[in-house]
Amino acid sequence: MFTYETADQKEVRRFRIAQFNGRTVKAGEATVTGFVRSVLEQESSMPPRWTITIIPSTPKEEPKSLRPPSRVRPFAEDYL
Repeated sequence: MFTYETADQKEVRRFRIAQFNGRTVKAGEATVTGFVRSVLEQESSMPPRWTITIIPSTPKEEPKSLRPPSRVRPFAEDYL
């Protein structure tokens, strides 16, 4: 799990919406992509700060080709 701390209210709102909708987010200096597990406010801090916990998602594999390889023969082979 990855924890991310911020004081930006707009960013916190974006994380909460992503958590509610089950969407992945990108966060942090290292750009971690994953699902938001929790958004907790630190009540004792001034200005208000939030700690966001993100569960990293597995990296996507390269998409495999949906088409089979070409079966085109050279033109000269037809006349041999």
